[in-house]
Formats: sequence, C-alpha cells, structure tokens
Amino acid sequence: MQSTHPTLAARFAGRTTRVIRSNEPLDEDQMRAAAPSIFAAGKHASRSERYTYIPTIEVLRGLRKEGFEPFMVAQGSSRFEGKAEFTKHMIRMRHAGQVQTKPEANEIILINSHDGASSYQMMGGIFRYICCNGLVVGDVVEDIRVPHRGDIQGEVIEGATRILQAFETVDAHAEAMKALQLDPREQIAFATSALALRFGERQGQGSELGQAPVTAEQLVQARRAEDAGHSLWATFQKVQENVIRGGQPGRNAQGRRIHTRPVQSIDRGVSLNRALWMLAEEMRKLKA
Repeated sequence: MQSTHPTLAARFAGRTTRVIRSNEPLDEDQMRAAAPSIFAAGKHASRSERYTYIPTIEVLRGLRKEGFEPFMVAQGSSRFEGKAEFTKHMIRMRHAGQVQTKPEANEIILINSHDGASSYQMMGGIFRYICCNGLVVGDVVEDIRVPHRGDIQGEVIEGATRILQAFETVDAHAEAMKALQLDPREQIAFATSALALRFGERQGQGSELGQAPVTAEQLVQARRAEDAGHSLWATFQKVQENVIRGGQPGRNAQGRRIHTRPVQSIDRGVSLNRALWMLAEEMRKLKA
C-alpha cells in the first residue's frame, strides 16, 4: 500500500483482506471501518465454554496504556456465513518510546480471531517509510502465542514488551545486511529462491519453477531510485516488494500474458514475508 497522504492511506483489497494504515496512530473509528472483528461483541458460536472471550479492542486498549499504538489494521474475509465479524485480523503497532531516526520503524504485529482460527499471536516487524511496506522478522525474534484462556491481556502485554526488547538484535541484523554487497549472481540467486517461495506451489500442479510467471531478473528491479544499490538489504527490499505487491508482467502456465497478483491473505503475507527474511538471514551468514 503506497500513499503520499500526510495522515491516512487506506485500501480495501478486493474480497480478500481490508487494510488501513496511517502515518499517525489509528483511532477506534478508523479501525472499526476496516477491521470490525477487532470489536466483536462475543465469540463465535463454535467456541467452547473453555474459550475465554476478551475482544481484541480491550487488549489493544491495555497495550495503549503501556505505550503501544496501532498504525495499521487488516481483516480477512470469510467464505462462511456469519463468521465475518469474528474472522482473523492483524494490527501493526509501534511503541511511543522508540526514537525513529532511520528510514524504518520497528513494529509489533498482533494477530487474533474470535472464530477459533487463531490464538493471540505476536511477532516482530519492520515498516519502511519510503514504500509504505511492512516486513515480518524471521527467527531473530521469538514468536509469542497466547491461547484464549487465563489472563490474556496481561500475557499479551508481557509478550509485546519482550518483542520490543529484542529489536536491538533486529536492528543489528538489518545494519549488517545494509553493509553487505552482493554481486549480480548472488542477487539472482536470492531472487530465484524467492520465486520458489512465492510460486513453488505451482510445482504440485504439474508445473516446474521455470514456468513461474516472472523471472528472477524482474524481482531485483527497483521500483524507485531510493531502492537502487546492490547491498543485501536493497536486494531483499526490491525482491520483497515485487513478490508481495505483484503487478509485474509475465505469463501464466498456459502462456497467457498476465500481471502477477498481490499477496492479500493475512496468513500468506505473514508466512511469505517471514520466509523472505529468513532467506536474507541465511545470505547474511554466508557472506559474513
């Protein structure tokens, strides 16, 4: 999602996911418009008595008291009648105590649902101001899951604080990626691996990776001057944006001209972003 609007950028991404992101902390009316399941009045009928229902907004209000503010929310759709108001949603937050002097902001990602599809999940993320694009940190930061029972709000706040404390390591790894330069063959190798992550499922349908709709060379093309360069970080950012946002011309398995689609699913976006980060981490270790 890209916008030069000074306060708010919003996109309702087809029937798959509704997204809203702001340059300032989102208020509850803004969040409700894009992700009403954050405010679900109760749990889905399929949940048992052991399921402790605390609406996500109550947890978020507790996090706000600790200095965590939401800058992006997203909600997935549901194919099942009556589940839309309980479905999976994602919130990306920043802490007021962070001093942002870099072109990126550290974010804590919170995922939840009230239909049994998800426990409270938290992970680390990075937001790039230049492209309004959100990354998901791989195995540098421990994932935290809080089941729907017990002191949910207290455990979520504790987990968010633990992730916040781990960002020093995340920053160090990102700076190391910025310092490492890749030659053209290494950049193509990185992009080829990313193609397998994005389009590898085609192989289970009788296709080979060579029939992916775009090429590795396309994935390393910069969308803006600020992304020019040959560092591991620059390569990672170019590949990540091209893979996640799509829009690149190519051909499908039948040879028909197409443009690649953006990744809109919350689950697919998180898993693919995480895998790309881990790919960059492995390249960093090899080059160190």
